[in-house]
Amino acid sequence: MKELKNQLYINGEWRPASDGGTFQVLDPATEKVITNVASGTVDDAMLCLKAAEDAFPLWASKSPRERGEILRKAFELITEKLDIISNLITLENGKGASDAIGEARYAAEFFRWYAEEAVRSEGHLGMAPSTGARVLVHQKPAGISVLVTPWNYPAAMGARKIGPALAAGCPVIIKPASETPLTMLALMPILEKAGVPPGVVNVLPSRSSGSVVGAILRDRRTKVVSFTGSTEVGRQILHAAADNVIKPAMELGGNAPFIVCEDANLEAAADGLMVAKMRNLGEACTAANRIYVHENVELEFVERFIKKMAKLKMGNGSDASIDVGPLVNAETRDKVDYFVRDAVSKGAKINLGGKKPEGKGFFYPPTVLTNVPDSADCLSDEIFGPVAAIQTFNSEMEIIERANNTEYGLVAYVYTTDLKRGMNISENLEFGMIGLNRGLVSDPAAPFGGVKQSGLGREGSKEGMLEFQETQYISTEW
Repeated sequence: MKELKNQLYINGEWRPASDGGTFQVLDPATEKVITNVASGTVDDAMLCLKAAEDAFPLWASKSPRERGEILRKAFELITEKLDIISNLITLENGKGASDAIGEARYAAEFFRWYAEEAVRSEGHLGMAPSTGARVLVHQKPAGISVLVTPWNYPAAMGARKIGPALAAGCPVIIKPASETPLTMLALMPILEKAGVPPGVVNVLPSRSSGSVVGAILRDRRTKVVSFTGSTEVGRQILHAAADNVIKPAMELGGNAPFIVCEDANLEAAADGLMVAKMRNLGEACTAANRIYVHENVELEFVERFIKKMAKLKMGNGSDASIDVGPLVNAETRDKVDYFVRDAVSKGAKINLGGKKPEGKGFFYPPTVLTNVPDSADCLSDEIFGPVAAIQTFNSEMEIIERANNTEYGLVAYVYTTDLKRGMNISENLEFGMIGLNRGLVSDPAAPFGGVKQSGLGREGSKEGMLEFQETQYISTEW
């Protein structure tokens, strides 16, 4: 692989941290150091803000078509480099080759989608009924936006925020996760080549996330904060954003139920669960976390699912034949192992996997648990690993109540061959997204987001660009 980008990217230039500080990025498959990356400081954050402030007027004044053409070019350039980007995702994140290439394509699609949405920022003209005044409404770019992204999708989560922000006319400061900053840094030369001017996109990796992001949020120039990560950290960012009334867009934690009804196509449901559970090794807020199977079909469904899980090959994701790579770090691996041991100690049965392997790398095998008791910790917290925790149910009313019994409301999955039943269950589930006979809901054209403690606002679709815009109304007469 060519020389890795490992410095801060500010105002179109590569530079070390102001204090010379760095941090290590590890290969989770080998635990070896990939490189040392510059660790941004509060002083560097102020440089990012100044660069974004200077770049904002020119970028906002460009026509929507100009911004759209730049985003379209970014899509084309990323598509040309899918192999390079996916290899880098695997190197720092650990996911297998097929998962990594899927993420790279998904990331590229956000630039194509928002290249098209950039020219569709519509307003309206009307007449006020009571006064006769003309009402003109249009959308304006909100201003400097800080984007805080997680480690589980190092390309896609940034692209899902950069695309709509740039389409809306906003400059951005990106704080990537310190476990996986290299993919985002590698995208900067691509955006440069596509025509993004200096200062419009700035990347600030840092081990001092709290102080750096906090300083940006305390600055009155910041107008939007878009965060993807845990609900706990999201609450902290919301508190920090409140003082300056910064517009928040929050995509937070999940605890997704996966419901297999008695009349479900069990083969299709097992395939759907493989996607909903094992995509990105379960390291996703959308991952199926609580799996509910009707008691009359549990044995057959579990048998089908175990056969599929048992075929997965675990190892270094750089090998194209590997299905299951390592988890991102030791903390994540050990937390997954704890959930399994806790569930077993309370009565759960291990049907497959369930044992942390010896040796280097943060690996954990595909695992299937049945007879999981309600008291198991894995049912109330995100597993974030390749562990399927299965319970049974016997009535529609019961499963709706159990599925909704969580503070989270991001996504739920339902499998049934009865469309009326599927729609009834879906409409009664308190979740922002439903996969009805589908194990995958993420799509650039769809509004991604949750309710309750799973977030505020939406990403993707037309709604994603609105997060980076403000509505202005002009009252006049003629």
